[in-house]
Amino acid sequence: MFKKILFFIVLIIIFIPIYAFKIEPFLVHTNHIQLGDPHKQEQLKVVQISDIQVSEAYASNRLDRVISKVNKENPDIIVFTGDLFDNYSKYSHSDEIIQKLSSMNATLGKYAVWGNHDYGGGASRIYDNVMTQSGFKVLKNEGRTITLQNGKTLFIGGLDDSLLGNPSVSDTLAYRKQYDYSILLTHEPDVADNFVNTNTQLVLAGHSHGGQIWIPFHPITNNLARKYTRGLYTLSDGTKLYVNTGLGTTSIHARFNVIPEVSSFSIHF
Repeated sequence: MFKKILFFIVLIIIFIPIYAFKIEPFLVHTNHIQLGDPHKQEQLKVVQISDIQVSEAYASNRLDRVISKVNKENPDIIVFTGDLFDNYSKYSHSDEIIQKLSSMNATLGKYAVWGNHDYGGGASRIYDNVMTQSGFKVLKNEGRTITLQNGKTLFIGGLDDSLLGNPSVSDTLAYRKQYDYSILLTHEPDVADNFVNTNTQLVLAGHSHGGQIWIPFHPITNNLARKYTRGLYTLSDGTKLYVNTGLGTTSIHARFNVIPEVSSFSIHF
């Protein structure tokens, strides 16, 4: 009996690293989230991706599965909440990335914000241009108001990166006038508290990777992603915050119990 138990323990010890490095990082799961009043038939479909972290460990062809997942949702709006490259100075296949991101389709537009890795490794010189050529509007302490087919208005704003950029909540909200629903994008989730009591309905963030490697009773967190790490939260004033766990990896190119994520929101308002 002891030998059997020991055998299974050895198998688990061998299997976990193989799974974490060779299997889970290559998976993609779509999480569906319903928000607003479900009794209202009309809905807005917003799809979020985050933290692609393109590198030698995450080649651009890995985006093909992500693109398929995103387009399958038939989104009205696609948002990217930062960290396109892991280290641009070491892996800079911009043309391939533009081609991939351009094939993501949204009827009302695509929007992005800066992440901390978008400033490092020389990425700051090309990030805005790469995203713009890919059909994304990069929001840097600014926002846009969109009129929907039902006549209602949606405000979507984006905060500059809170670690290496110059974020300004007041500048971002200054673009917001009349609106029926407001979505704010930020790379780092813990700064979502700065939008409390601003009549913001939804904040979307990334950065945390959900810990990337989930260890029971010992969550791995990083700067400005210690309070909010993964999934849906309700802030003190009722504002909803969703933290996307990202697609790629950084530092250690493994994931365990944090499958790469595409978030699909059906918003009724």
